[in-house]
Amino acid sequence: MGTATPTVFIVDDDPQVCESLSLMVNSVGFEARTYTSAEAFLDDSHDMPSSPKCMVLDVRMPGLSGLGLQQMLAAKSPKMPIIMISGCADIPMAVQGMIAGALDFLEKPFNSRALLGRIQKAIDQDVNARHQYVRNAEVEARADKLSPRQREVLKLLVAGKHSKQIAGDLGIGEKTVAKHRASVLEKMQVDNVVELVWLMAEARLG
Repeated sequence: MGTATPTVFIVDDDPQVCESLSLMVNSVGFEARTYTSAEAFLDDSHDMPSSPKCMVLDVRMPGLSGLGLQQMLAAKSPKMPIIMISGCADIPMAVQGMIAGALDFLEKPFNSRALLGRIQKAIDQDVNARHQYVRNAEVEARADKLSPRQREVLKLLVAGKHSKQIAGDLGIGEKTVAKHRASVLEKMQVDNVVELVWLMAEARLG
């Protein structure tokens, strides 16, 4: 995480819950930002810190529910890890949140140590997701420099095909394939096809 202080967004319509969770989060050196409604969070979401982050989100709230806010945040990338919290009657809703991608959920009243453990896990996940997001963007930027034909050659190389097979599939000569292959490796900044395959797999591109 470097020197950036992780931020934990706490969204719960109960001010006492927000206060107690804020004190708990601050006690381990994280920054806490509290909101008593999903709408209040959205109003402040233009000022998002660049540090690692996660959200502790109440499932049931007046106005926009926790599930509704989760759905809105799911459209953003990289996605912020969300820990759902709920009362006993809200467990079915919390399960819906888990299915929709929430990292975990805890039933109120919950153990502080258990929640802190979930928060640390969420922060670690966000750090990894951000690294992956940056890496994907770098690889995509390299791929954007490829011509349409070079993209076809790249796809077939990653599929494990040799120059003769690629030539047959694309209806071009092997010497032309060799030229495109060299250009693909150069633009993707790798030395050989094995490195190219690893690069595309690492960036989860195909």
